[in-house]
Amino acid sequence: MAFALIRMKLAILRHALRDSQRAVLVVLGATFGLVAAAGTIWGSLQSGRVLAAALALWTFGWIFGPVFTGGDESLRPEFFSMLPSTRRRFVGGLLSASFVGVAPLVSLFALLSLVVYGAHLGVAAAFVALPAVALQLALMVLLARVTVALFGLLLRSLAGAIVGGLLNALVMAFAAQGWAVVLAFAPAGGLGWVDVVLRAVPSGWGMAAVEAAARGDWARVFAALLGLAVLSAGLFGAWMLLLPLRTGNPRLQGSARRLLVARGTLGTAVGKELRSWTRDFLRVGMGVFSLSYGLLFCLLPLVLGWMVELPFAGLIFVAMAAATAANLYSTDGTALWAILLTPGAERVDVRARQTAWLLAVGPIALVVTVVLTAGSGQTWAWPLVLSLLPAMLGGGAGVVVLASVFALIPGTDPQKRGNNPLSLGEKGGDAMGLTYLLLACVPLTGVPALLATFVGSWWGVPTGIVSGALCFWGFGALAIRRLQARGPELLNLMRMGSTGRAQSERSLSINLPVMQRLLVGLCLGFGAIPLIPQGIVPAVSLLVGSRTRSWFLALYAPAGWQWPTALAMVALGLAMYGIGVTLIVRARRRTGALA
Repeated sequence: MAFALIRMKLAILRHALRDSQRAVLVVLGATFGLVAAAGTIWGSLQSGRVLAAALALWTFGWIFGPVFTGGDESLRPEFFSMLPSTRRRFVGGLLSASFVGVAPLVSLFALLSLVVYGAHLGVAAAFVALPAVALQLALMVLLARVTVALFGLLLRSLAGAIVGGLLNALVMAFAAQGWAVVLAFAPAGGLGWVDVVLRAVPSGWGMAAVEAAARGDWARVFAALLGLAVLSAGLFGAWMLLLPLRTGNPRLQGSARRLLVARGTLGTAVGKELRSWTRDFLRVGMGVFSLSYGLLFCLLPLVLGWMVELPFAGLIFVAMAAATAANLYSTDGTALWAILLTPGAERVDVRARQTAWLLAVGPIALVVTVVLTAGSGQTWAWPLVLSLLPAMLGGGAGVVVLASVFALIPGTDPQKRGNNPLSLGEKGGDAMGLTYLLLACVPLTGVPALLATFVGSWWGVPTGIVSGALCFWGFGALAIRRLQARGPELLNLMRMGSTGRAQSERSLSINLPVMQRLLVGLCLGFGAIPLIPQGIVPAVSLLVGSRTRSWFLALYAPAGWQWPTALAMVALGLAMYGIGVTLIVRARRRTGALA
């Protein structure tokens, strides 16, 4: 069975590469993965600490990366549940096929850094590195499988969705702001304890075996390799126990109190949408994640006594809530037909979705902003956050529906999510690019309010209210027109998936040469880095006089070059988004996709 599943996986990969859009995504992912792997090998030549940290990051990526993408679903276990095969043989075959793909190949290249590191220490260490590489790769793949299975089970209940969102937010916030915790608890003499921790966790056991072989400590070598083997076997057993829960397709259950008394057509639609935000466990999980991430991102620096980020927790929550809801219409699946068959329902539905998102996010964001701004003692932040909040709320409510109808990514119907709620299913595409795009677009809707605040501190508040209202109304009107004009095409896309003619009409890079496709992916995927963390955030730090430099390039520049560097980064980010959008619009105009 293993060889048959491997051949099927290879066939699926070959067919996927015939799709030009998927091929570009694969090439982009492989390129950046190989660059990261090459950096890991380079790090192995620098020091053991660098290599141990890099291996920890690779393992970390294998654990939580699939949580955001649903994992590799090219071979769905449900398709083989009726085969006359034992559970162990079936799971073993799926595991064998899991090692086929771009991600395992790139990770194997990165793990060769252990061989390079071992060769630097001696012949014995180099030989020990070979089984260590195999065991570490097996550990990574199994961790990904078990993590996806566990999170899939969590998302099948309301409490589980909340816990899953909290855990996700904790991990992501620590990845972004964990430097503050490390610095706060680091001893005055250095970070020697980090070396111990990095070798004590499973990601460092292979490296510990290599170093032990160089010292001639063979007992520790066998202990480390045996530990990897036993842990991998345990994960395999856990996955074997979890898999029947998936193929058994357990029923989803949940309940929510009535949140709104429906009055009129719009009120009924808003009530329906609000109840969806409490009954759809994917929405609940994403909402909890957005709020928790905003709070944790700004609270973690408190260990260093840095309170300057506290006023922005509500704004971060708004941006994350909009980004995670970027594919809003896809969450309802083919239920779109009910809207299309009701005359005039498109306008009501779009406005109801905007209003429900605003009611679900707005009050919480306002409370978080007011409480944390008052508690931080940062009086300078009041006009800034009170100006940006209404602007970003209105902008978020607008871009959520706009992106959802202009760049809809087909997903699994709600009634069919029981097997793996994290996966988009056989029809699905990759919504991460759309999420990142909205994560950058929502803060941009607050630019008029930000500029007005710089001109006159409290002038930003009315400007933010007006700009937020205009974004709410204007983007919603565009979404209504799109839904009225292209509703049947969107329904067909939800039914048929991202293949065939439907894909050609929704492609964001129609008739673009390969190099231009790569340029679009690079600009839209990474434009947020110079724009927000390297541009806007350092500019705010300079305005408030903060001395914490972190990883902000502008704050490391000489005094006279800090502002020019921050502004240059903002310009670079805007230019990257401008190039990407321009290439897309030109291509779509040539093909008549915007007609």
